[in-house]
Amino acid sequence: MPVHVSIEQEELRGISRTVAEIHWLLLILILVYLIFGGVAKENEPAISSSLFFYAALVMAFRYANFFRTESRWKIAVETWAMVAVTTWALWFTGRLQSPLLNAYLLVVITSALTLGKLATLIEVALIAACYVFLADASYVELASLPFVGALAAQFAPVVLVAYITTMFAADIRYVLQRAKLLSELDELTALYNTRGFAIASDRLFGQALRYTRPASVLMVDLDNLKAVNDSHGHDAGNRLLRHTANALRAELRYTDLPARYGGDEFIVLLPETPPRGALDVAERIRKAVADRPLDMDVGRIASSVSIGVACFPDDGRTLDALATRADRALYEAKQKGRNCVVRYRPE
Repeated sequence: MPVHVSIEQEELRGISRTVAEIHWLLLILILVYLIFGGVAKENEPAISSSLFFYAALVMAFRYANFFRTESRWKIAVETWAMVAVTTWALWFTGRLQSPLLNAYLLVVITSALTLGKLATLIEVALIAACYVFLADASYVELASLPFVGALAAQFAPVVLVAYITTMFAADIRYVLQRAKLLSELDELTALYNTRGFAIASDRLFGQALRYTRPASVLMVDLDNLKAVNDSHGHDAGNRLLRHTANALRAELRYTDLPARYGGDEFIVLLPETPPRGALDVAERIRKAVADRPLDMDVGRIASSVSIGVACFPDDGRTLDALATRADRALYEAKQKGRNCVVRYRPE
């Protein structure tokens, strides 16, 4: 399974576990009210049967593996079932005067936390329709201002909870997405780190593999980072790494994928790029770094990079194989005196 798909499925599975607990909470709430005499005798069969079918639905969705893949549509259907069973229970327990009326808030909270603003707005509209249905009023009463005002006041908590929970959920999602983004970026160069590269490259290389399209991998290594660190300090070395990252960006297309591979080494995935094109890109990167010394207070610091190139499908049919072989070509470039580009050749 692709990495980004598995991560999304893990997130949805976590959400679904929470939704399952809310299901049981709603069932227990109605069941307790039923057991302790809150329902008229003649209405008990209707409530009991609805709880049975609702529990069967939850079991089917959650534990019978009818739906092996989690999705937000599945959660949306479950919230509609929650609205249906709550409305049914309210009809037999006093309608809008029922103590169970606030059970609608469980639906609103579930939708706001899991489905987003638009879905929550639809849920609120559905619940508003249920309020009108439960009011069981004549057309004359529905058109009267006092009745509408009273119904709006009764419905106001649902709207407020929906609004507040949706805003909190949006803030939480933003923070989580920001944290996820930061976890996938190298703090020093603002390029992808190895984790971010693995996630992003999975889709790009998957397309090359699926349609047998050319793709290439570059392994780029700074030739003199240790010397700069020893002579000018680690701050100068960090500036040189950022300088090299900027040179990479300047020579790459928007669709190319550069990342810091660790230490003074970078990796670049070039989709839709055959061997000749990959060698041209690598040579441009090498020349850009060599021709642009880093300006420091102590003067200009010259630098260079060695680059290894491996290409799909000639040099490997997996991204790991290409990275390994591009790294071997990089080692050969170092042996040849550095500041050069070498394509992988089988021994």
